[in-house]
Amino acid sequence: MGVKHKPGEIPSNSGEYLERGPRGGNIPHPKQVTIESGDKPMPPTSKKGNIWERIGPPNK
Repeated sequence: MGVKHKPGEIPSNSGEYLERGPRGGNIPHPKQVTIESGDKPMPPTSKKGNIWERIGPPNK
């Protein structure tokens, strides 16, 4: 299980983040973002209450 963040939070680590449901479950058609050090806060999710979960290091 990866680190979880709400939209608008500043992530603790750079990496690949996947959108998850409110309790951390899978959702249909999730967004995936790459966050680098120095990036802005986490972007909005597709539905209110969803969260971002870190799934690994940044892809290059």
